[in-house]
Amino acid sequence: MAARVGRTRIAVIGVGNMFRRDDGVGWATVALLEERARHRPLPPGTALAVCDGDPGRLIGLWEGAELAVVLDAAHTRPGRPGQVHRIALDAARLNRPCEAGSHGLGLAEAVELARFLGRLPGRLVVYAVEGADHSLGTRMSPEVRASVAHLAAAVEDEIVRHRDAAAHR
Repeated sequence: MAARVGRTRIAVIGVGNMFRRDDGVGWATVALLEERARHRPLPPGTALAVCDGDPGRLIGLWEGAELAVVLDAAHTRPGRPGQVHRIALDAARLNRPCEAGSHGLGLAEAVELARFLGRLPGRLVVYAVEGADHSLGTRMSPEVRASVAHLAAAVEDEIVRHRDAAAHR
C-alpha cells in the first residue's frame, strides 16, 4: 500500500491476511481509509499501510511515528463477531513488558522487540475486531464487514484527536 515518505507522524497499519475471511478486516479498513482520503485528505505525515503481522515489518512501519494505529482481527471463542475493542498505550505503558497480544506471533512480539530496540512509536492504539470466520476465502462475515465503516471512522477520529493534541503542545 502506501510507502513511507519523509517523517511519518501517524502510521495506520492494517494487520492480517485478506485471504482468511475476517482476518482481513484491517486490510479492508485501510482500503476504505484510502478511498475516503481521495475526497478528504488525511493530515500530512499520515501513512496508511498493510502488514501480515510480522514483527519486523510492523516495527518498520511504525518506527519514528508519534502515533501508530494498528487494526487487527481478534480470535475469540466464543466471541461477538464485529465487536471492536480499543487498546491505547502511551510511551510509559509501552516501555513495560507486554502480557498479551491480539493473536499468534505478531503484535505483542513486535511491541516487545521494538521496546528492546528503542523503536516504539510515541503512542500505540490497537483496534481489535472480534472475528467469526478465519477459514480460507476473501468474504468477511456480515458482522465483521459491517464494522469496517465504524472502524474507519474511529481511526479518522483518532487522527483528529492526535492532531488537535499536538497543536496544543
